[in-house]
Amino acid sequence: MAAATVGHMRGLLRVPPGWRCGSCRARSAAACPPAGQVRQAFLRFFQEQHGHRLVPSAPVRPRGDPGLLFVNAGMNQFKPILLGTAHPRSELAQYQRVVNSQKCVRAGGKHNDLDDVGRDVYHHTFFEMLGNWSFGDYFKEEACGMAWELLTQIYEIPKDHLYITYFGGDASLGLSPDEETRDIWLSLGVPPSHVLPFPLRENFWEMGETGPCGPCTEIHYDHVGGSRHAAGLVNQDSPDVVEIWNLVFMQYSRETDGSLRPLPQHHVDTGMGLERLVTVLQSKRSNYDTDLFTPILDAIHKGCGGPGYQGLVGEADVRSVNMAYRVVADHVRTLSVCIADGVYPGMSGAELVLRRILRRAVRFCFEVLHAPPGFLASLVPAVVEVLGDTYPELRKNTNQIMNIINDNEAAFLSSLLRGRRIIDRTLQQMGPSKLFPVEVAWSLYGNLGFPLDLIGLMIEEKGIQLDWAALDQLAQEDAKRKARTHQAEQLEGSGVRLDVHSLAQLQRDGVPTTDDSPKYAYTLGQDGRYAFSPCQATVLILYKDQSLQKKVGAGQRCGVLLDRTSFYAEQGGQAHDRGYLVLLGQQDVLFPVESVQFSGGYVIHEVTAPETLQAGDQVLLFVDEAQRLACMVNHTATHLLSFALRRVLGDQTEQRGSHVTAEQLRFDFSTQAPVTMQQLQEVEGVIQEVVDQNEIVYMAEVPLALASGIQGLRTMDEVYPDPVRVVSVGVPIENALMPNSQAAMQTSVELCCGTHLLQTGAVQDLTITSERQLVKGISRIIAVTREQAKLAREVGQSLAKEVDSLSARVKQGNSSLPEVQSLSKEVGHLTEEVGNTVMPQWQRRELQAILKALQRAANTAIRKLEIRQAAEKAQGLLEKHSKQPVIIDTISSDSLSILMKVVNQLCDKSPGASVLLLSPQASGEVLCACQVSKSALPTFSAADWALAVCTHMGGNAGGSGIVAKGTGNTKDLQGALTAALEFARSRL
Repeated sequence: MAAATVGHMRGLLRVPPGWRCGSCRARSAAACPPAGQVRQAFLRFFQEQHGHRLVPSAPVRPRGDPGLLFVNAGMNQFKPILLGTAHPRSELAQYQRVVNSQKCVRAGGKHNDLDDVGRDVYHHTFFEMLGNWSFGDYFKEEACGMAWELLTQIYEIPKDHLYITYFGGDASLGLSPDEETRDIWLSLGVPPSHVLPFPLRENFWEMGETGPCGPCTEIHYDHVGGSRHAAGLVNQDSPDVVEIWNLVFMQYSRETDGSLRPLPQHHVDTGMGLERLVTVLQSKRSNYDTDLFTPILDAIHKGCGGPGYQGLVGEADVRSVNMAYRVVADHVRTLSVCIADGVYPGMSGAELVLRRILRRAVRFCFEVLHAPPGFLASLVPAVVEVLGDTYPELRKNTNQIMNIINDNEAAFLSSLLRGRRIIDRTLQQMGPSKLFPVEVAWSLYGNLGFPLDLIGLMIEEKGIQLDWAALDQLAQEDAKRKARTHQAEQLEGSGVRLDVHSLAQLQRDGVPTTDDSPKYAYTLGQDGRYAFSPCQATVLILYKDQSLQKKVGAGQRCGVLLDRTSFYAEQGGQAHDRGYLVLLGQQDVLFPVESVQFSGGYVIHEVTAPETLQAGDQVLLFVDEAQRLACMVNHTATHLLSFALRRVLGDQTEQRGSHVTAEQLRFDFSTQAPVTMQQLQEVEGVIQEVVDQNEIVYMAEVPLALASGIQGLRTMDEVYPDPVRVVSVGVPIENALMPNSQAAMQTSVELCCGTHLLQTGAVQDLTITSERQLVKGISRIIAVTREQAKLAREVGQSLAKEVDSLSARVKQGNSSLPEVQSLSKEVGHLTEEVGNTVMPQWQRRELQAILKALQRAANTAIRKLEIRQAAEKAQGLLEKHSKQPVIIDTISSDSLSILMKVVNQLCDKSPGASVLLLSPQASGEVLCACQVSKSALPTFSAADWALAVCTHMGGNAGGSGIVAKGTGNTKDLQGALTAALEFARSRL
């Protein structure tokens, strides 16, 4: 190698002089490049040598992609470019050559490595994807050349260890072998025996069922090397020959009918897993042996003692100790990165997957490593030490990450205790069956997160089995239900969107993007009314059946592209406008606008044409002013809510998402602790103060770099256009932009493309009608404004009076059991009404606390009256059956609860007796309760006794060996009593 090249490599890697990756095998581990230098070398190579723009990793929570649980590939954040939908004024739209290291999580969904993690030495739920991209710039030849140069000259990987695969073609799709790529590799000096064709499954990459796709070429590394020929091991899942880099050439688009169309622009998307690359460069055979993992593994060993990590797998890994090390090390990385990016363990979607990851890690900590509580969170600093310099959000949020892990670990351990109690109780009530009730197992799994395999192990000890086939059926039904729900949500939020080919054609044809500035053309009159300026536009083109058309006929559904529009397209969390179009001169024919969407700078109005519509037609646009004004009110109120939450809860409170409609606003935010009733009232008070002051709402477009410098600016993880619209309440934007200005710290200043009020007074009132934690650390608020807020307060006051009245009646006390039971039902009905009615959330909680206390008081009164009633009945039976070892009889009783109390009291007052009582009801049902003397166990079981009698009556029963209850339905009470006596005699 030339001296200049070696020197350049050293400069990129910043390693000691004389270091060679190829000679690393013969040197100590200290001579191998640390993972940080390997990552940095990749980024600097493309940035400095080949003019790529360094882009930060996107958070692992996908931006605007509801079909994706986690970012699972480097290309996720660039999908708007690939689909042609990026805002033409955004930084994203300017990208041509890009390089980055992307945080990726593959757990749940299509790409799911969760169950494989720990079993081998290379699967992970979290990994880093090194990637370089070309968006309409270079293509195959440059991409292959750069990759070969980096691997063989910068990283100095021996060429004879590398094998290349390329797409071998697919006759069914009419695709020829990618001989162009093959020839490029051969021209770079790769031997023909190391360049291998593979079919569609291995070497054709697709984004999804539809969208950009194309052939790919993969670079594989042979860990053994030497003189052997390892071509036969490529793509054979051999641990010796592994893929390290995939270069995707996006040149087609998969259409909805399954066909392939050439893309208007060719793109390059490459991805190389940092963990595998470091394994190669540090001459290891396992990712877990690299310095990306060894500090975490060392921390595990130090924290729990016992045997250290040895890298064992399979049968050699006695008691799965090494597997536990790998699971815990991988999962704590994933947990740390996800929580730092705002994904917290929860009950649905990505949050549910993260909860399963956390609970899997906790189980391995406790069951295999025998670690103490809090151990998992104690590993977070080791993760931060490894990854914190590259991803500073880990250092910033270390304490929060540890707290959330600890809280969720404690909740899981509590769930395990509750689950064990439920399992024990179910086993007691099962009777002779050897199959555990599948509905109980599924409920434990779904509601408590109790692992199914742990249920299986616990009941197996008792000689009981799980019906795995039935559980699989339930799992499939659950998956189908969730898929239907997701599909419905997708359809609900969908509208006509331009496809990549149509967007490219519009740009080729020079069709200008839509001027949507008229959506901001409204004024506030002295009478307090808003006036919306009229808008006239020209139809530029129509969009139907994924193609651009000049004309559509009556009754056809299509998208209408205009040169300008006053309609607000759905974006920035605000719902789209409604309204209609009319042809100029034909005011009596309305074209109702069903949805308005934004794609690549074009606004598409979805209509069903009542008459022929064609390009060149002049139309008048009429926005539904009431709906628009309601959205404006709620959007401005959302900004005020965000400001008020920070004022009351602290500056660490961050917005996590919002959605504004004409009916209500929804706001998700991070919080350190649950929001109290007092804090909710304070938040409403802060908002009301700004509303009463009728502050001016200032709006202006500002260069993005200038706007980003505003102190106190509230931003989201979004791609903003440049220039960007700034919305400031009460403070002129030029004041907020002044150097070192603190003005924005005392009010609401946000980057926002939405439509807003011009003064805050029109909000009138805001009431928070719901506040709940989505997951620990993230809360969701629902609020209403104006008349709806006023109505919610009035309803709240009305319910408060009802609660006061009921409270007074409960406190009076009643001697009659029916009266107290009636009051208890009233408390229940009112509790339900308070829980379901739109009213102030702080007041709801206040009333719920009162009602809960009333319910306890009523229940206590009922219990005392039942005990008194039971004592009277028991005394009568005691006199009738004095000193008998078995008491079987019928009594009148309104409930199983009273009947059971009579049985209990009889047994207490007649030690050694076994008692079974029946109580016929007016409905024909017969209640049954029994208790068996402990001295009669185990030959005489209460559960068996009750089951025998209730089965005789055509019913069912359950319980334990000592107490049991059930129901039946018979007119032959004497026969049931005889059956009870015969069963008792057969056991005693």
